[in-house]
Amino acid sequence: MTPPLALYLHWPYCISKCPYCDFNSHKAEAVDGAAWQRAYLKRLADLAEETEGRRIETVFFGGGTPSLMDAATVGAILNQIHRLWPVSPALEVTLEANPTTAEAQRFTDFAAAGINRLSIGVQSFNDTALRFLGRAHSAQEAKKTIRLAAKTFPRYSFDLIYALPGQTEDQWQQQMETALSFEPEHLSVYQLTVEPGTGFHRAQVAEADEDSGAALYALTQTVLDNAGLPAYEISNHARPGAECRHNLIYWTGGDYIGIGPGAHGRLTLNGSTFATQEIPNPQNWLKTTLGHKNPEVRRDLLDPEERAEERIMMGLRSAAGVDSKPFEAAIGMPLTDFLSEPGLATAKQHGLITWDGQVLQATAKGRPVLNALLAELIV
Repeated sequence: MTPPLALYLHWPYCISKCPYCDFNSHKAEAVDGAAWQRAYLKRLADLAEETEGRRIETVFFGGGTPSLMDAATVGAILNQIHRLWPVSPALEVTLEANPTTAEAQRFTDFAAAGINRLSIGVQSFNDTALRFLGRAHSAQEAKKTIRLAAKTFPRYSFDLIYALPGQTEDQWQQQMETALSFEPEHLSVYQLTVEPGTGFHRAQVAEADEDSGAALYALTQTVLDNAGLPAYEISNHARPGAECRHNLIYWTGGDYIGIGPGAHGRLTLNGSTFATQEIPNPQNWLKTTLGHKNPEVRRDLLDPEERAEERIMMGLRSAAGVDSKPFEAAIGMPLTDFLSEPGLATAKQHGLITWDGQVLQATAKGRPVLNALLAELIV
């Protein structure tokens, strides 16, 4: 059976660039919305020819700040998707939004266009922390946006960042309690990392030390587990059944189309899997696409070893882990061919994994040290 597809669409523009952000995002000066709509529709048509008959399961508008897009453009994109592909009757359509773009009418228009899941970049409920993070909204605006999302969309989620410089466990617990007061079905919680090329990196902002980060991570798991929001992936928590289906496709090694500046994709075509990436620079991507040229800068054939390593890495991030049966069906080789027996034995002895011969899972103890764990597990 032909595997289904997820579709990721990247909108590269923001009101401002946050100092912790290493995504392909750019401060918007003037954006020709009509030209961007034409380019997205053109790119969708091109990729539909390659993936004819594949069913679209999820659509994710990411960025940048895609809630800066016109709702009419979002609607036109979704209409084009419905015209070009078979679409799941339970299609999940997520749009990322910031509290600064939370006007009630815009949210109503996005819902009417077909958005049924909103992902809100809250990051903190503390005004001092928000200023430090370079966010343009206040804590009060964040709370207002969450309440508005709950009234407007069938599903919503929001993000928080922890391990800010000097943040204590009590302060972080208070942030989580504020978040839980909204009774969300899904939360994404990220430990602050300082990535090269970001404003924080240039300013030499220090990350939390290992012990502090580990303590805050452990507190996160305890508080959210007790609230009925267990981690289904290292940074993502949800009530059972409320997981982001789009992200689950990534973590289970599914196929996804990536459209827009810098967007990545994974496509299986005629039995071969390719990694794709589109031109990162927004204006170059727009000019190339509207000029009827292919904006891909990368389409690399992945060999079985690369595909296996990616599936193991992504699968161990999730609570479900890596099931050897679908793994072997996809890769054509057993999972054990890519695992170190001594590494498995040592990791199991230290309580970092569970392995019953079929499903490999990182434990709660293993997930925080996943990078080191993978280095020992993968041959």
